[in-house]
Amino acid sequence: MTRTGLAGLTLIVCHFMIACGHSQNAQAFAGEPSDKMESIKTNVRRPIDDADLEYWLQNMVWYHRFTDAEVAAATGLSSAEIKMAKHRFRIDSTPLPTREDAAPLLVLPYPGGRHPRIGFLEGAVHPQRETKFSVFTPWDLSGYVVVDVPEAIWSNLGLAYLAHTHVSTIWDKQEIKLEKMEWRRRAGGHLDLSRTLPNDITFAVRVSPQKDAVRMEMTLTNGTQATLSDLRVQNCVMLKRAVGFEQQFDSNKVFFNPYVAVRSKDGSRWIITAWDPCHRPWANPDCPCMHSDPKFPNCEPGQAQTLRGWLSFYEGRDIQAEFERIEGTGWRTR
Repeated sequence: MTRTGLAGLTLIVCHFMIACGHSQNAQAFAGEPSDKMESIKTNVRRPIDDADLEYWLQNMVWYHRFTDAEVAAATGLSSAEIKMAKHRFRIDSTPLPTREDAAPLLVLPYPGGRHPRIGFLEGAVHPQRETKFSVFTPWDLSGYVVVDVPEAIWSNLGLAYLAHTHVSTIWDKQEIKLEKMEWRRRAGGHLDLSRTLPNDITFAVRVSPQKDAVRMEMTLTNGTQATLSDLRVQNCVMLKRAVGFEQQFDSNKVFFNPYVAVRSKDGSRWIITAWDPCHRPWANPDCPCMHSDPKFPNCEPGQAQTLRGWLSFYEGRDIQAEFERIEGTGWRTR
C-alpha cells in the first residue's frame, strides 16, 4: 500500500450500531433487551489465594483505579475484607505506577466489576472478563481501552460464543454453561487464552505487547467432523476510559479497511486497531467502541486457521501516513 494509493481513496466515516455488522449479526443482536438491565453486574471472581488477591487488588486499585464498590463487584469481597487486604498488602490508589519509555505498552487482564461501556448496556449484560484486556495509553496511564477478543464468534452452526449476555448462543439454547476462565499471564505482559467449546471447536488468543503496538493472534481449530464456514468474529475496542476519546459519536473516527482509528478531542492523538483479513470495519457510538472485525477462511475438520490483529497509538495529524507506516511493519504476516 503506497501513500499515493492511500491518499487516493476516500476515508469513510460511518454510523454503525452493533446490530448492523452483518445481516445475520443484525438479526442476532436485535433481540429484545433483558427484562432487568443489570448493567454493572459482572461475573464475580473471588481470589483463590493471597497471591491472587494481591495481584488483582494491584490490578484494580493501582492501574484501573477502582473504588472499593467496584472491587467488591469484581471479587465478591465485603467492604471490610477489601479494606483489610489493601492495608495488609499496602495497596492504595497512589502513587500510580509509571512506564519506562522503552518498555512495552502496558497490557493487563480486565478485572470486571466496572462495565466497560458507557451506553447500549442492554446489549452487554454480565460482561465476562476472560476475553477482555486493558491497553493503557502511553501518554497517560490513567487512560485505557478495553479490548474484547473475541466478543463473538459465528459460523454456519450459529452463534458459538458471546462474551456477555444478550442473545442466546447455541450453548444457551442447549442449557450448557461454559466454564469461567482466566488469561494466562506471561513474562513481559503477554497474555494467552484457549477455550474448547462443547462441540470441540477450539479458539486460542495470544496478546503480545511491544513498545509501539500490541500484536494479537487468534487461532481457531476445527475439532468437529464437518467443514466450518461463515466464520465471522467480532472483536471490540471499548473507549469509555480512554480520556479524550470517549465521545459518543462517530465523526471522530476514520474507517479505512482494515484500519479503524479514533481521534482525540484536540485532534493530536489517535488510537488505531486492525485485523486481517477484515470483512467489516465499523463502530458503535453509543458504547462507544470500534471494530475491525475479521473472518476466518472455511475450516476443514482437523484444520486450524489464524487471524492477526493490531492495536497502536499515534501522536500526530497525518493518519494516512501512519496507516502506511503500520503497513510497512508487515504485521499481517508476522
